[in-house]
Amino acid sequence: MSSKTTLSIRNHNLRYGRKTYIMGIVNVTPDSFSQDGVLNPDEAVKLSLAQIAQGAKIIDIGGQSTRPGYTPVDEKTEIKRIIPAIKALRKKSDVIISVDTFSANVLKEAVAAGADILNSIWGLTEELLSFIKKHPMPIVIMHNKKEAVYPNEVVSEVVENLSLQAEQALRAGLSKEQIILDPGIGFGKTADQNIEVISKIGEIVALGFPTLIGTSRKSTIGKLLDRPVDKRGFGTAATIAYAIACGVDFTRVHDVKEIADVVKVSDALVRSWRPSNWEAVV
Repeated sequence: MSSKTTLSIRNHNLRYGRKTYIMGIVNVTPDSFSQDGVLNPDEAVKLSLAQIAQGAKIIDIGGQSTRPGYTPVDEKTEIKRIIPAIKALRKKSDVIISVDTFSANVLKEAVAAGADILNSIWGLTEELLSFIKKHPMPIVIMHNKKEAVYPNEVVSEVVENLSLQAEQALRAGLSKEQIILDPGIGFGKTADQNIEVISKIGEIVALGFPTLIGTSRKSTIGKLLDRPVDKRGFGTAATIAYAIACGVDFTRVHDVKEIADVVKVSDALVRSWRPSNWEAVV
């Protein structure tokens, strides 16, 4: 956000405009596109704790793959995958936990297990809105479409859609600090459209809500560089550095250790961030 405001979650204060926050990805699925899915709660906790140590402020736990051509799983399966992982992590850490789902029933179970934030790839559904009205909580609203068809310019449609959803969330009782907008890179967009949205992400930041970008290991980067999934780290870093320069507040990534360096240097340049021991650095 352009203004320096604060959102408090558990024992954490997210200070918008002062630094960029990393959301570490933990996919409790056997078919993650990024080839890093974990299959049980112990593995999920181990990966989460490693990401926290590397600089993740939020851990995003999901139980349904959204890779191209994915097969959806039912709510029972999704709950069976993620709830034990959320409970196990909550016992080990007070880290902010985000649940990656678009099911209100899954969200209800996740919140009861200790999740703090909703991250919905399909934005605000009526069912999610109904739950949020009763249980206000921070939400990541992502733009998505079933087909990459845009009658007009893609960025203007993304901005308009996110703006309308943000207004819905405000009417549901959320504050601006609780509404995080995600342009949905890789979702309902062609590679060219993804690049255009990234290049103009400042237009989404300008809406005045916290903004998240999720470009980690995406196929657009792979196409640009002709790299497989596990070799897209530098390409991902470039998009994140650019997005931070445009004012984004959150980045959702697989490679937390490497991206933490990108975030720190970018924040030093854009947001005057300095390490706590800066005076001792020579």
